[in-house]
Amino acid sequence: MKKLFLSAVTAFFMVSAYAQTDVNMGIIPAPVSVQKGSGSFVFDKSVVLLSNNPKNAKIAETLQSFAATKGLNLKIVKTATATQKVIELTSVGANQLPDEGYQIKITSNRIKLMGKDAGLFYALQSFMQLMPDKKHVGAISVSNVEINDYPRFSYRGLHLDVGRHFFPLSFIKKYIDVMATYKLNNFHWHLTEDQGWRIEIKKYPKLTEIGSSRNGTIIGVFPGSGGTDNEVYKGYYTQAEAKEIVAYAAARYINVIPEIEMPGHGSAAIAAYPQLSSFPDRDTPIKEGAPWSGPRTGKQVQQTWGVFDDIFVPSEYTFEFLQNVLDEVIAIFPSKYIHIGGDEAPKKYWKESEFCQQLIKEKGLKDEHELQSYFIQRIEKYLNGKGRSIIGWDEILEGGLAPNATVMSWRGEKGGIEAAKQSHDVLMTPSTNGLYFDHKQSLAEDEPLTIGRNGKGVSNFTKVYNYNPVPDVLNEEQKKYIKGVQANLWTEYIETPSKVEYMIFPRVFALSEIAWTPLAKKDLKNFSEERLSLHLARLDKTGTNFWVPLPIGQPEGEVKGEDHVITLKTPITGAKIFYTLDGFRPSENAAEYTAPLKINVPQGKKKVLKTIVITPSGKRSVVAETVLNNGAAEVKVK
Repeated sequence: MKKLFLSAVTAFFMVSAYAQTDVNMGIIPAPVSVQKGSGSFVFDKSVVLLSNNPKNAKIAETLQSFAATKGLNLKIVKTATATQKVIELTSVGANQLPDEGYQIKITSNRIKLMGKDAGLFYALQSFMQLMPDKKHVGAISVSNVEINDYPRFSYRGLHLDVGRHFFPLSFIKKYIDVMATYKLNNFHWHLTEDQGWRIEIKKYPKLTEIGSSRNGTIIGVFPGSGGTDNEVYKGYYTQAEAKEIVAYAAARYINVIPEIEMPGHGSAAIAAYPQLSSFPDRDTPIKEGAPWSGPRTGKQVQQTWGVFDDIFVPSEYTFEFLQNVLDEVIAIFPSKYIHIGGDEAPKKYWKESEFCQQLIKEKGLKDEHELQSYFIQRIEKYLNGKGRSIIGWDEILEGGLAPNATVMSWRGEKGGIEAAKQSHDVLMTPSTNGLYFDHKQSLAEDEPLTIGRNGKGVSNFTKVYNYNPVPDVLNEEQKKYIKGVQANLWTEYIETPSKVEYMIFPRVFALSEIAWTPLAKKDLKNFSEERLSLHLARLDKTGTNFWVPLPIGQPEGEVKGEDHVITLKTPITGAKIFYTLDGFRPSENAAEYTAPLKINVPQGKKKVLKTIVITPSGKRSVVAETVLNNGAAEVKVK
């Protein structure tokens, strides 16, 4: 039990000691209230850990293990004398706190962490961020402070697509550790796609025998010109493994929301069971309730990206199939929510299908959009009968919204605004506001291949941080339906765990703050120049990959004039900045920035300042460029 959270502790919880001087004590996400006192609590060998509630045993053991990494032998006791120096874990009084809220109170003789369930767990996360990151011999000092904290939103989510690319169980756990550290509480697990079905369904073994394996993967940028690699790509999670993830997440107060896509993005399922298609292959045995309306060939687990015309036919066979699948899914996942997709469902085959057109007439529907609404409402009614609720992407608004559905607004905020006005719960995750973490993080040529190209889809941590999930156009009553915020990571171009890390860090820090911290407490300067640099320095020591931010203070694009003074600051504690003015690419062999740069540009000339940040472990930023132009021809800066 002592090792239950230790991997997360050792990998993610260490922050430099001088973070304590920061206005938010170095904590991400920033707490609601931080009141500093005079003096400090000094850790020494006499300090004990007071925990007399069995429900808090796991948290006590985690804190004990964490203290050991600091060279402290922290004994757990059930009682302590009035004069003893203690760290106390308590739930007494926590009923007066907001949901998931906590209090940390540090005085010269006592540290009290107060909270109930998730609240106490989050108190532990914040407290460990207060601690120095080095192992000390002797005493450790922590400033006296009172922190009162609770989340802005009840839903704080992070998504991972395992359909396009599959990731091992060990990495899914690491992903969840990151979420727990930064107080995110809903893991959206995108388990089915055109390119792969990733969850075992025992009633339908072909879903994993056939649907989890594709015969190749597109080479390069979609739509591509290099074909596919002709290599078999496969992988899926057994039900036992999925249950293991559910339990691992629950121990960290994270809910796992499975997504089973319908009616679109179903190529993998259709390849396994062609009866699900509006146009099954001619040689496929047709079962009762699975209509066939003409020849369509080439059913396969898709090898390329994009949106495909073949979607589920709304037949009784399909509904029985999906209900049986969902029965097994809800037996694995206790989540109140089941995500059913509903996005990017082309209507071409439904328009061409005699069966679908007849069904539209029989049901008195207006068109194929209302047919999709009929489809979604049938699934919702079934899941509601099982005590569950559905989440769908904002396309489920088309043709009429299912009565109890929660809308996940991804095509901007429009869908979320419309749903809130209809008194439906909304989760904001707009791709246009930085919350698609598969988009590139700068326009530099060094950025790896991503789905956002040619200047489109750029999302850096600043854009994420500046996003407010509650639209101003809503009135106060409508704003209550905005239940939370989520970032999504689609993996068409993300093949490895290392690249996943590169894409989520440091943006996940910004996500946690917009999900947790009150709007009035947000401070981009404090976040980016103080706390972010410390947390990235910590990550740099763990072997975790991340996108290295550009130098703070470097102007973007083109700056005109003759004389320039450019003052830079490293974005990561301990990192160095190197620069060139000769047109060559900077490296550690270039000039190191040590003082403000005074640059003169002759009349009619221009100079290009190129910089690179290199961390203590050797990680490198992309090359940032600033054009200093004194009357030369206009230039286009990438």
